[in-house]
Amino acid sequence: MASLLFFIFLTAIITTEAQRGESIVNLGSSLTPTSKSSWQSQSGFYAFGFYQQANGYAVGVFFAGIPEKTVVWTANRDKPPALASVTLNFTSDGRLIMQSAQGIDTAIADPPERAASASMLDSGNFVLYNSDKKIIWQSFESPTNTLLQGQRLTVGNELFSSVSVSDQSTGIFRLKMQTDGNLVQYPVQTTDVAEYAYWASGTDGKGSNVSLCLDDDGRLYLLNSTGTILKNLTQGGYPTKDVVYFMRIDVDGIFRLFSHNLDKNGNFSVIWSSSNNKCDPKGLCGLNGFCTMNDQDANCLCLPDFASVIEGNWSSGCERNFTAESCKSKDGSMKYIMKAVPNTVWEDDSFSSLTILTKDDCEAACLKDCNCEAATYRDGVCRKQKLPLRFGRRVLGDVNNIAFIKVAISTSTINKIEPLGREKYSRKDIMILGISLSAFGLIMSVISAIAIYKNRVRAYRRVSNSGNVDLSMDVSLRSFTYSDLEKMTNGFKEELGRGSFGTVYKGTIWNGQKIVAVKRLEKVLTEGEREFQTEMKVIGRTHHKNLVRLLGYCHDGENRLLVYEYMSNGSLANILFKPEKKLFWDERIEIARNIAKGILYLHEECESQIIHCDIKPQNILMDEYRCPKISDFGLAKLLKPDQTNTFTGIRGTKGYVAPEWHRNQPVTIKADVYSFGIVLLELICCRKNVDWSFPEEEAILEEWAYSCFEALELDKLVSDQDVDKRQLERILKVGLWCILDEPSLRPSMKKVLLMLEGTVDIPIPPSPTSFLSTV
Repeated sequence: MASLLFFIFLTAIITTEAQRGESIVNLGSSLTPTSKSSWQSQSGFYAFGFYQQANGYAVGVFFAGIPEKTVVWTANRDKPPALASVTLNFTSDGRLIMQSAQGIDTAIADPPERAASASMLDSGNFVLYNSDKKIIWQSFESPTNTLLQGQRLTVGNELFSSVSVSDQSTGIFRLKMQTDGNLVQYPVQTTDVAEYAYWASGTDGKGSNVSLCLDDDGRLYLLNSTGTILKNLTQGGYPTKDVVYFMRIDVDGIFRLFSHNLDKNGNFSVIWSSSNNKCDPKGLCGLNGFCTMNDQDANCLCLPDFASVIEGNWSSGCERNFTAESCKSKDGSMKYIMKAVPNTVWEDDSFSSLTILTKDDCEAACLKDCNCEAATYRDGVCRKQKLPLRFGRRVLGDVNNIAFIKVAISTSTINKIEPLGREKYSRKDIMILGISLSAFGLIMSVISAIAIYKNRVRAYRRVSNSGNVDLSMDVSLRSFTYSDLEKMTNGFKEELGRGSFGTVYKGTIWNGQKIVAVKRLEKVLTEGEREFQTEMKVIGRTHHKNLVRLLGYCHDGENRLLVYEYMSNGSLANILFKPEKKLFWDERIEIARNIAKGILYLHEECESQIIHCDIKPQNILMDEYRCPKISDFGLAKLLKPDQTNTFTGIRGTKGYVAPEWHRNQPVTIKADVYSFGIVLLELICCRKNVDWSFPEEEAILEEWAYSCFEALELDKLVSDQDVDKRQLERILKVGLWCILDEPSLRPSMKKVLLMLEGTVDIPIPPSPTSFLSTV
């Protein structure tokens, strides 16, 4: 009864607030970035409409009554900025949409019914009403990175930081109101487990349907469904006259409560923050970087012999400034030494854990293990790891934590190195040390083998006894039973697609709140079992925005199923080859860049180098924002750390398969470069690579594309009227270099991406088949 009364009381407050201080927007109203650009609240303090972002415009809610035009909510925050020619229309049939000059509509709000009017309230809430004056949609119910006074973060919802102060796209930190009553901060792309949390309210298990609330007097607190306050983050009682408060998860991952005195017209003041240590947020410095405090400011450093991927962009992380090769040279001498990074803590993603007496022993054990790229040592425990390292930060005074990083050494400088500050070694010393370490390494290998065996036995016991698939890799995936998936897919009712190994069905998890794609493998005893294991091992270890995310699996008797995130726009083939779903030139080039980024991650940034082996438009899925994600890793090949090529039977799809497959030559990552080149030509021309409905000389796309390039007739390749001819020539040259018959002449995916982004010059490519006779 008490909870019902509280709900009625809360509803009355919200309704009253909605009616107070509103500025009605009628059907047929419109905004443009350059003329009437916003609809303001009655007080003029808040506005809804266009604000400038990068070289374009976004739509959102922002403070309009103060000099700082601070954005508090953004629509479609991860879509590219719009051009100045767009229009925001509140149409006569009750839709709120942004229209491009080309007539493409983008929904700003998705109410369950058509709206009759809208209003920018003085509370900062933008709302849509139906004809009965009831709110059918409001910005308060879908917050981005900010909570305003009177707003709540309800159970199961999250706030995400922005990329930067000037870019409101989704950043790298999140604040989640969990179903267990705990308010927790995590880095993005991690599961909701304690090891990834870097701040928590400590209210787990203390209530259900808990919400984070902000009152007019600056009180920030957690409230359960019965109206009981579980915890005050701030006590409140701050001035309410001419003062505004808001809470935001900032770019640096810390969430703060701000105040602004309207009389003084000054800047925002921080009156509370979740942490005073700016190095607390995990992932601030990206992969292979670690955070250190410089006075009160955070500073990011790279591992030894590493450099920033993008100078000035911490979250981009660090990469080697040397080329990683086999850990031993032909004469058996070591190619690497270990360098120490003291007083640092990292994510424990170890593949082997040893009990060792000293840190020197830990260093030596990693140096002798070709699979070990880094090791962390604390209190007699040595954990061998592969790169990249994540979530690094320096902890002053904690001298027991130390990381050892394997870095390259040249033969000419081997006598000049003073690793870890010790004396210079002569060749004789190194030989004696090497023999000693070899003996020690043999002992450690036996210990490691025993430890690995025990770990695998424990892992096998966690899966179905009827199967033999190795699920002991370090992935955080959810295990489903077959009956779970039957319920999730409503008896495998809605089919999304069908491939050579099985069928994909639409399903839901989290009580229907999240749509997923469930892939049921049908050839279980042969290819299906192999594909199941390959996809688990490959995509289960990958984390990249341009790769489809694997959420879970089913290993139940003979049933093998994989659960993926749902891609609402289907495959690239579904869009690219259908005239009614035409992609504009800029969209196609952006899609090409994103596909290249995904392949580059597989080739150079993964724990194990991966050859996808089946890059084609059908295996590139498109999310709701038409961002491409590579899928279908069932044919992929994992290369060992010291392996650069592999011999295997022909894999992939006709038309996209590199020539070396047919010539029984060793296959390298350049096979994927070839397939990408074919896809790039298809993106340029919006047609399939082989299509006999065209005249014979145009039927095979790669041959026709080169003939048009050679004849300087590039206009024949595209139907778009607004294509930059210089850019077209540049992109076409990239594709032609990728599809050369000789693999060694094809560029790496890193070079491909640089060429697509226009940062390197592209020489004139030869004919794709001109080197065939030399192979």
